[in-house]
Amino acid sequence: MVRVLVTGGAGFIGHNLALYLADRGYDVVVYDSLERASKLGVIKVRKKGIPVIVGDVRDEGKLKSSLRDVDVVVHAAAYVDVEESFRKPLMYFNNNVLGTFSTVKCSVESNVGFVVYLSSAAVYGEPKYLPIDEKHPLEPISPYGLSKLMGEYVLNFYSRVYGLKYAILRIFNVYGPGQTGSYAGVVSKFIKRVKKGLPPIIYGDGFQTRDFIYVDDVSEAIRLVIEKRVCDVFNVASGKEISINRLAEIILKISRLEIKPIYEAARPGDIGHSVADISKIVKVLGFKPKVCLESGLRKLLNITYLDTV
Repeated sequence: MVRVLVTGGAGFIGHNLALYLADRGYDVVVYDSLERASKLGVIKVRKKGIPVIVGDVRDEGKLKSSLRDVDVVVHAAAYVDVEESFRKPLMYFNNNVLGTFSTVKCSVESNVGFVVYLSSAAVYGEPKYLPIDEKHPLEPISPYGLSKLMGEYVLNFYSRVYGLKYAILRIFNVYGPGQTGSYAGVVSKFIKRVKKGLPPIIYGDGFQTRDFIYVDDVSEAIRLVIEKRVCDVFNVASGKEISINRLAEIILKISRLEIKPIYEAARPGDIGHSVADISKIVKVLGFKPKVCLESGLRKLLNITYLDTV
């Protein structure tokens, strides 16, 4: 049985991944400081019988002791709020970059066979062309994006110098149950308001486009890369572009609310358009997103309790 340790395993992607892998026969361990954990996620993970080790990834002693007999590390621990990263860039570098350095260093010293780093489409910055493939220039426009890119450099360095085996997954706009606080993306924010009968708030004109992918599809991409141990960089997305105006339209239609969105000023660090070229991960790993956007949105709207409050 493959033993997988998920750093940030009580966060949004982390806890969904832990549950997904456990359901498919993996021996999963969660490592998380619980500072920004999904409360519902922690409950679900513990109920599933998955061990939860409370610790900071920068605590090398604790992390190393948790890595005994671990085959694969999925490094999901990170601060992810783009807006917050502009206000507190040093906090983001300290947590995201040093956290990645510590995780990779401890993994190498503990003889972990493979590390999967959850990066972000934010490393690309404002697209030079669409769709964005993995060879696109890396020019982040937010401290968050820069911190994720520096994490990629850490893995590359440890691979060249110490022989680390790793994969980088650049995840686009992921959504699903359990998004909370800084992890809450536009989908969960829209749904939270709609469930209260309030109109979605759109920043900018709403014509900006994004590539949304359901969290279970992200988990399947991670499972595939763990199974096949392919050392490479992959985009993880649906490969489909949709405007924020259209997203709001679909959510309002499904919820049967006859209200219109509220428009506010655009936020710093927001790019105009984004859609991924996923042909590489499809060809190399056999990845195929299964949850279409409307279906995923219906799932969220039908959940009685969303951990977004």
